[in-house]
Amino acid sequence: MTESWAIILDFSLLSLLMVIAAILKARIPFLRRLIIPTSMVAGFLGLIMGSELLGWILFDADLLGNLVYHLMGIGFIALSLKERDVHTSPGIINSGMLIVSTYLIQGLVGFGLLLLLGATLFLNIFPGVGLLLPLGFGQGPGQAYSIGTQWEKLGLEGGGNLGLTIAGVGFIWATVVGIILMNFLVKNKRYQQLTANIKENQPLLEKMEPDEIPLSDAIDKLTYQIALIGTIYLVTYITLYGLETVLTPLGTYGATLAQLLIGFHFLIGSMYAMVFRLLLNKWRDAGFKLEHSPNNYLLQRISGFSFDYMIAASISAISIYALGEYLIPILTLTTAGGIVTIAFLLWIVPRVFPDDQMTNILGFYGMLTGTISTGLALVKAVDPKFQSNTTENLVMGSASAILFGFVLLLILNIPVVGYIQNQPVMYIYTFLILLVYFLLLLFLLLYRTRKSTD
Repeated sequence: MTESWAIILDFSLLSLLMVIAAILKARIPFLRRLIIPTSMVAGFLGLIMGSELLGWILFDADLLGNLVYHLMGIGFIALSLKERDVHTSPGIINSGMLIVSTYLIQGLVGFGLLLLLGATLFLNIFPGVGLLLPLGFGQGPGQAYSIGTQWEKLGLEGGGNLGLTIAGVGFIWATVVGIILMNFLVKNKRYQQLTANIKENQPLLEKMEPDEIPLSDAIDKLTYQIALIGTIYLVTYITLYGLETVLTPLGTYGATLAQLLIGFHFLIGSMYAMVFRLLLNKWRDAGFKLEHSPNNYLLQRISGFSFDYMIAASISAISIYALGEYLIPILTLTTAGGIVTIAFLLWIVPRVFPDDQMTNILGFYGMLTGTISTGLALVKAVDPKFQSNTTENLVMGSASAILFGFVLLLILNIPVVGYIQNQPVMYIYTFLILLVYFLLLLFLLLYRTRKSTD
């Protein structure tokens, strides 16, 4: 019976932790003041109560890892199915370039540090671990675990746990250090004034219309949203299966790229969801009657559910003892990454978004060290009505970042091939490519910013 209940038990235990975390957040003044997602509190409760510390809860680490992997895919598909007023705005394109530029500088710092440590103090360390910094900080626990796990299959011991640990430390930077950064910006006169061109009544969450969900129907509207997500996820699986079948026989690079693509399942699923939404809108505009359609309100709820449980599961799954020899490199890596992220955003954001500097600095910092929810939480503290342009920059910028970030997918593959084939020179190639792409993207971003202000 225990085996058949395993995944349900872990899910139920995570649910219990969510309830406890919500109560603690509501009752404890310190937690109430702290800008930290409830799901993150639940995750740290799971880590503390888990087998490696108190031993009160015995999670199955592999099942938690699978939950993180699949909930991430489901959450991104749900977000991508939402209908938005997409327009070609310079701010949206600039946001995407800024996001990927931060990934790149995090990658340069992480990879460069690991190259240095690998050549001096930790001779057997894989420098590619440094590339988990932009994945864990910039993209969150799901992506870091997913890629780290695929690297495990290629020979990197504990890759998934390393990714989760970096992402967990990133959350601390996003929340604890984020509060310190927020107070610094609020006290600095340069950042106190929001733009005069404020958008009135911009809501944080979409509201459900009274007639949005029918009282009776052949299929419940929530069921239909889940069915759509499941269908797109099936297409994603078939695509990944086909790519793995084609690429694996092509040699080491092909096999490595196949594993990397499996780790980026959420990106492929998001693309399919966006294409489906685009086609659906065109059919509707052409006059076709749609009995059912994606529902923004419900899709927001599904993505919120997915990401909350993903965060809680990812932190609960961290294995402290498994870090072993990586503990010092990880602490060095994350400290340097956090400092550089703050310094870079303090320098670049005022140049890209001169009108809403404070909110954009906080929003991008929270997102690029934690998740978009931590970014919005920091913004809400200084802009409660979300009247600045930051929310649009974060959400729509993340979509445009997919275009600029695709190059990173290919770069991530290079050091792994060098590791497998024992060709350290490929590490140097990786660093140089990261540097050239960063400088190119930064030049384009600053050029576009100057051009728009002329």
